[in-house]
Amino acid sequence: MLDFSLQKLLGLLLTWSCRPFGVAYGLDNGLALVPPMGWMPFERFRCMTDCARFPRDCISESLIRRTADLLVSEGYAAAGYQYLIIDDCWMEASRDDATHELVPSLDRFPNGMSVLGDYIHFLGLKFGLYHDVGERTCMFRGPGAARHFELDAQTFANWGVDYVKMDGCYASEEDLDRGYPAFGMAMNRTGRPMVYSCSWPFYKPKPDYSLIALHCNLWRFAVDVQDSFTSVTNILSHYASKQDVLTAHAGPGRSNDLDMLVLGNFRLSYDASRLQLAIWSVLAAPLIMTNDLGTVRPEIKKLLQNRDIIAIDQDPLGKPGKMVLVDRNIQVWVRSVTPVSDFGTSSFAVAFVNQGGFGPCPLCPQTFEVSLFRLGLNSRMGYHVVDLFNITDDLGLFKPNDTFITRINPEGVTFFKFTVVSLY
Repeated sequence: MLDFSLQKLLGLLLTWSCRPFGVAYGLDNGLALVPPMGWMPFERFRCMTDCARFPRDCISESLIRRTADLLVSEGYAAAGYQYLIIDDCWMEASRDDATHELVPSLDRFPNGMSVLGDYIHFLGLKFGLYHDVGERTCMFRGPGAARHFELDAQTFANWGVDYVKMDGCYASEEDLDRGYPAFGMAMNRTGRPMVYSCSWPFYKPKPDYSLIALHCNLWRFAVDVQDSFTSVTNILSHYASKQDVLTAHAGPGRSNDLDMLVLGNFRLSYDASRLQLAIWSVLAAPLIMTNDLGTVRPEIKKLLQNRDIIAIDQDPLGKPGKMVLVDRNIQVWVRSVTPVSDFGTSSFAVAFVNQGGFGPCPLCPQTFEVSLFRLGLNSRMGYHVVDLFNITDDLGLFKPNDTFITRINPEGVTFFKFTVVSLY
């Protein structure tokens, strides 16, 4: 049997030898060089289809148009949230009898997806759509892409889709391994640039991230996020347990997808909202909101539009961070970011997480002290430090042997940028 590296090389040679001029394969699509930002309805609105009784919460053209308007009018688009992605439950239960094309719900999307896509594009946004690589969508509300890859990819291109979220329900492991690359290639053959979001690794007991990173711009690897601190931290624990392999295959155009930002809904506290936004940014994860933008509280809106934290998430180095230190209930997460010094030493974003539940006062703020060198911050020139939640708060110059002290709220985070000092 050929070893994997030789198999991969032969596969790449075969791909290049068969490709028509001007058609991109896998990551050659040049898209999502920084993690995508946008909005998706699923965690907040689920699969609500009863527009008669619940018109505001119904997955419909009305909800998508309303959200598109708010993304622009409330400043989210200007902050970088560009992709408006319709999740599951947008389809009719069956394909068109004559053409076999996918059909949007006739009641809830009466004008069709092409018209809706035109409206989204008119506002300067980008249009995303959900699909499934298997027989049915995960909510069993519509047909999957099985046996219709070319047709469905071309249908999406005709509708002006810019981003495809491809789920993996009702498919065998063999179907996943064959289907995800095949649909991606079908998308690229349309000639329309479309970001490819895969759930491939989530459905595999032993994902091949080298193969996944070759074909997908981003990939879900953990369970669906829920509106709770426990859900957010469970995803972080899952990431930490696999962080070496996850970080090895991520970079510009290839992102680990931790699922949606649940800020602005019902249960997540203000401190936990800060925590999710900070850690998603440290891990270079897509920032895809799921909320009712018309009801987001001002303090949460301010968090979501924090340009300094967004800049960490969108940092062009594209290097996802890691959890580098655990001290009882305190975790420290570190990511290399720009600027880079004259000696090639990067700056860093550093998040300190207090998981709570420790000591005589488990729900009290906690003071934490650590020397910079323990976190891997070793530049002898030192680092200028600012608080990313309050960028005007300049904390001064710190060198590797200096002790950094922070006080962290329970089930909360503090988040700082350590900008490396250059010689000139």
